[in-house]
Amino acid sequence: MIRKGALMAKATKAESEATAERVRSTAAALFASHGFATVGLEQIALAANVTRGAVYHHFTSKRGLFEAVANRAQQEVADAVSGAANAEPDPWAGLLAGCRAFLTASLSNAHRRVLLVDAPSVLGWAVWRKQDASASGQRLEEALRELSDGGVISIHSVAGTAALLSGAMNEAALHIAESEDASAAFESVWVDLERMLAAFRA
Repeated sequence: MIRKGALMAKATKAESEATAERVRSTAAALFASHGFATVGLEQIALAANVTRGAVYHHFTSKRGLFEAVANRAQQEVADAVSGAANAEPDPWAGLLAGCRAFLTASLSNAHRRVLLVDAPSVLGWAVWRKQDASASGQRLEEALRELSDGGVISIHSVAGTAALLSGAMNEAALHIAESEDASAAFESVWVDLERMLAAFRA
């Protein structure tokens, strides 16, 4: 028999997790629209319909909340990469689709300001790179390993090549985000990125 107290404890935990998620998603929308520097915790708490104390309880600080927002954004970009890659029956086409999806998702309105503008300065490059490596970077390394094992590409090091391509694509995303004509910059970068990737084919 499950006691009433146990049910109440589970409900309380579920409510707490729901509150934390509401705060995070509310903060994500505000940070994406206005930037880290101009959004205060009181503004986030009011929009999420919670107290400022509740925000501190779940995330400790504004930086802690932003780190959670950035980490989720990285995972959402990685999910977009996986979705695009998995939709292609051919592994090579999957790599190309995944790389293009990385740029597209990183530059979306939901992620551009958080990941490309604020995260490097607010979190520092070490944290930013760690988040990227555990999300999109991991997907890229898995794709390269599959292609290398299948003889589709010829590379000396999977991890090294993943680092090279990840760095190139992150810099490309930053370049596009800072361009006056982002759409034109995207297509121009993509042409050269495709050529770079083609150089690895066996």
